[in-house]
Amino acid sequence: MPSAQSAARVLGLAALTVLATAPRASAAEGWSLAPAGGGRPSFYAEGTPGTVLQDTVSVTNSGRQPVTLRLSGTGTGTRVPVTFAEGSVRVPARTRADVPFTVTVPAGAAPGDRVGGLVAEDRAGRTATVRIRLRVGGPALSALTVEHLAVHGDRITYELVNRGTTVLVPRLAVHADGVFGRVLLDRSPRTLPVRLAPGTRTRLSEPWPGHPALDAADVRLTATAAGGAQDTASTRARFVPWGAVAGTAGALTAGAAVTAVRLRRRRAHRAAEPTSTEVELTGAVR
Repeated sequence: MPSAQSAARVLGLAALTVLATAPRASAAEGWSLAPAGGGRPSFYAEGTPGTVLQDTVSVTNSGRQPVTLRLSGTGTGTRVPVTFAEGSVRVPARTRADVPFTVTVPAGAAPGDRVGGLVAEDRAGRTATVRIRLRVGGPALSALTVEHLAVHGDRITYELVNRGTTVLVPRLAVHADGVFGRVLLDRSPRTLPVRLAPGTRTRLSEPWPGHPALDAADVRLTATAAGGAQDTASTRARFVPWGAVAGTAGALTAGAAVTAVRLRRRRAHRAAEPTSTEVELTGAVR
């Protein structure tokens, strides 16, 4: 791990485009916030996980009264902590205060760019912000999985999970075969309107308005992304026209009921008829 001094040198050398006059973020007339040293519109830092990066922010009070400001870091995306030498600073009139700060790249941070800012706020609630761009180094790994694939009537639902260390813009292909291999759905790969950050997942769905009324389908989704990321998930769905089935079942039930009534009536009619008894006389005749 480089020292704070060496990290500060790296930060300075990797700074954004140098300007002749340093722009300042002004919250109100009288004081402003800017990177120390002049010539930088914002901060840029680069380091591997575990690195401590150091720089200095300047608060300039050009007014006639002293100002007290509270300093904080915000919006770095992966909770990259910003630590100031002084969390609150009092700047006399017509004076500039240079406040050192450090940015610590978390040990488990994935490679990529993070954007945040240094914020100064006065007692009146007025703020000024200077942007920080942090680039986390390390090996880039593209990995993507398709999970929880299911078919719900006219929609196919699924989840995409970024298992790698790079931001992914996935592409999706959809295919479905029916009984005896008949093709029911075949959509070529297309780019999805999502950006998956490392370690995140998103739930999506595909419309299927023309799904079969009566069939069994093998559905397959294939997701790909830059860097060789690819995964395929499959599931089976059965389509049954339950309305027709319910109607047929109802007709059969009604028919069975009528038949049962008729049988009961016949049995009752037979029970009401008089019973005839045939007697066979046998014996000797003299």
